[in-house]
Amino acid sequence: MQPRMANVYKVARRGYEALSAMEEFLHDSPAPDDVLELVRLRVSQINGCSVCVDLHSHRAGDAGETNERLWSVAAWRDTPFFTERERAALALAEAVTRIADSPEGVPDDVWDAAARHFAPDALAALVMAIASVNAWNRVNVATRLTAGSFR
Repeated sequence: MQPRMANVYKVARRGYEALSAMEEFLHDSPAPDDVLELVRLRVSQINGCSVCVDLHSHRAGDAGETNERLWSVAAWRDTPFFTERERAALALAEAVTRIADSPEGVPDDVWDAAARHFAPDALAALVMAIASVNAWNRVNVATRLTAGSFR
C-alpha cells in the first residue's frame, strides 16, 4: 500500500499540533494511561488504522502490557483477561466509535457502566480520548499512512 501524501501532518501542521495538544491533555488527565492505550488500540482495530494499531500495541507493551492481553483486545468480551473497569471502557469506546450503528447513539447501559467505574473527570477524559483516536485513525486511513512509520 502506498501513502497518498508524503506526510499529511507536515502539510496540515496546525491540525497536527491541535491533535497533539489533545494528547498532552490526555496524558495529564485522570484517565489511567493503561486503559487509554487499550481503548486506543480497540478503536484503531475497529477503524482499520494499521498505524495506530501498531503504535498503541507497542506503547502498551513498552508500558508493561502483556502480549496475551494485547492479542485479546479485539475479542475482549470472550476472554477472562480484562477487569470490569477495562470492559466498561472498551464497551464505551466501541459504542462511541460505532455511534451511527445505534439509534440511541451511546446506549444508556454502556454509559452507566463506564460512569460506575470512572469519576466524572476521568470519564470525560476517556470520551475525549475516544474522539481523539477516532480523529487520528481517520486521517491515517484516508491518507494511507504506513504502519511502523512512527517508530
